[in-house]
Amino acid sequence: MDARRQLRLVLLSFLMLFLELMLIRWGAANVLYLAYFTNFVLLASFLGIGVGFLRSRSHRGHFAQAPVAVALALGFVALLPVQVDSANRLVGLFGWRALPVWVSLPIIFALATAAMALVAEGVARTFATFSPLAAYRLDILGSLLGIAAFSGLAFLHAPPVVWGAVVAAAFVLLLRGPLDQRSLRAAELEPGESGPARRSAGRPVGASRLGPVQIVALLAVVIGLGAVSLVPDQYWSPYYKVSVSRSPHGVEAIKVNGLPHQSIYPVSLLRRSGAFYLYPYRHLKDRPLGDVLVVGAGNGNDVAVALSKGARHVDAVEIDPVIQAIGARDHTDRPYQDPRVSVHIDDGRAFLQRSGRRYDLIIFALPDSLTLVSGQSSLRLESYLFTLQAMRSVRAHLRAGGVFTMYNYYRPDVFDRFAETITRAFGHPPSIDRGPVSSGPRRQAVLTVGRAASDIVNATPWVAPARAPAIATDDWPFPYLESRSIPRFYVITLLLILAASAALVRGFGGPFGQMRPYLDLFFMGAAFLLLETKNVVQFALLFGTTWFVNALVLFGILLAVLLAVEVARRVTLPPARLLYLLLTVALVVAWLVPPESLLGMAPLPRLTAAVAIAFAPVFLANLVFAQRFREVGASTVAFGANLLGAMVGGVLEYAALVTGYRALLALVFILYLLAFLARPRRGRFVAAS
Repeated sequence: MDARRQLRLVLLSFLMLFLELMLIRWGAANVLYLAYFTNFVLLASFLGIGVGFLRSRSHRGHFAQAPVAVALALGFVALLPVQVDSANRLVGLFGWRALPVWVSLPIIFALATAAMALVAEGVARTFATFSPLAAYRLDILGSLLGIAAFSGLAFLHAPPVVWGAVVAAAFVLLLRGPLDQRSLRAAELEPGESGPARRSAGRPVGASRLGPVQIVALLAVVIGLGAVSLVPDQYWSPYYKVSVSRSPHGVEAIKVNGLPHQSIYPVSLLRRSGAFYLYPYRHLKDRPLGDVLVVGAGNGNDVAVALSKGARHVDAVEIDPVIQAIGARDHTDRPYQDPRVSVHIDDGRAFLQRSGRRYDLIIFALPDSLTLVSGQSSLRLESYLFTLQAMRSVRAHLRAGGVFTMYNYYRPDVFDRFAETITRAFGHPPSIDRGPVSSGPRRQAVLTVGRAASDIVNATPWVAPARAPAIATDDWPFPYLESRSIPRFYVITLLLILAASAALVRGFGGPFGQMRPYLDLFFMGAAFLLLETKNVVQFALLFGTTWFVNALVLFGILLAVLLAVEVARRVTLPPARLLYLLLTVALVVAWLVPPESLLGMAPLPRLTAAVAIAFAPVFLANLVFAQRFREVGASTVAFGANLLGAMVGGVLEYAALVTGYRALLALVFILYLLAFLARPRRGRFVAAS
């Protein structure tokens, strides 16, 4: 009996984590408003999970309604997407007018919150039948499996129908299968279970059945996602929904997440049109072109141009395997089949860090990811390519007489920021070439600079504006922000989220007073989310902004959490004061050793140092949490308070847009200090209600 309850909690936690990742990915793939705001769905998920835990002690359960809520959340995004058409207009399905942002985002937030709340209520009702630490341990195990499963499907480029099938199968097992709550007789406990577990087990668990409504909802999920997965010339990479279309003129267009991203052009067409791919070669001295590095190689246009200019060898670095594969298959010049080309599916900055090779020409070829690293940071995939430290690394990889160039469609402020960054890294300004103005404020522009000022010809040096622009650094990797500030749209949205969250928690979770005894756990949740975000961006800098690195970091964090729980279950922990002191020491060490200082180390020592510095605070923070959580009276209320704190931490993460990521450690320290001050004194722990 107990083994089956354990399996049920693991599967419920798996479903909750898997569904959270699925909603984040599905929303960003179909709604333009979420392309750079994936944290939005993460916040909705944390709010929903927190509300679900808080309301789980009500007499009537609603987990059986979760399939309907999931179907509605996925269906709304599928039927009312927000994408860009060929005329650069926001459109929905069939080219209909897209919903405005102030309509679309609140509905998505509400539906995601509802879906996660109903799933979380099912988790919480089983969670409460165990002692707190035993339940937390099983929850972490399920979450680990959820991350592993979703990451594995990303590796396989699995389409959404597979995600839907996984979710549907989990619901079937939980609602009408060997792990159905009704078949477990939750009121019966194994010998030795006592305290909160025994009292919680006697509470009503609510209806849990797979009826016609649930079957229809799950079929709608699988069939709907199946229809999307069968769209011709559409693929799912670890980062994007990638779609391909062909024009009568022989140009193949590639869209990612509904946004125009790249077009495949034969070199002959690029020459006839005088495209800016060719501009950098005007500045090269008249000598054979040796080794070339193309970062952001994409479908192969830039590689094909370099080969046509006589490059001896080209290292083509592209982060997205699907886009590169489309280029290898469809590019008429077959650049990726040329024996002079070596393909590297990797992050550009990480490749530079690992490579000791020097080049005659380095090209940043329109690196514009149109997506974020994860739902837990505001970091874009290419952000670390444009920092001052990255440009210095580029210069170090040039041979004597070597040249660096980068081009894209730039806003004027972004163009000046990149030019200023190059000037500081190389010691002299780049040459500028401007193309025609495109739609909106963007304009084709090329920046080209030699290792020495005399290494390029026909130069028109960039002239700095009167007020030097702020440049991106490894600590503040936000090259597209006009200044160190939080955009007004984000501020308004985050304030509305907090207001709506307070109303939802009060309306569905009951009085705030029930959470007052667990205020320290609320602060711990906020602090831990910030600590997790800091680790995600730190490892992105040190090892690349790839989906694989991100998945490993999240998996590693949960492993550290699990290790802390196992230690707390088997060892008598020292007093809380000492644990908090050790946590403070670990945070100070992380502050004193900035991540960029590790970049010069060899890979294995860098990994060892990074893991020690990043995961020591995670481990100690969870010893603190485990010690406190073991003694709570109402585990679901306590855990709900912790999750709502994590949601607030997700809001506070945007402070990095002003302060940079290193300063988040100071905020983490303040939040843990508040947790220390708010903790109940021994002998005053709250009894179960």
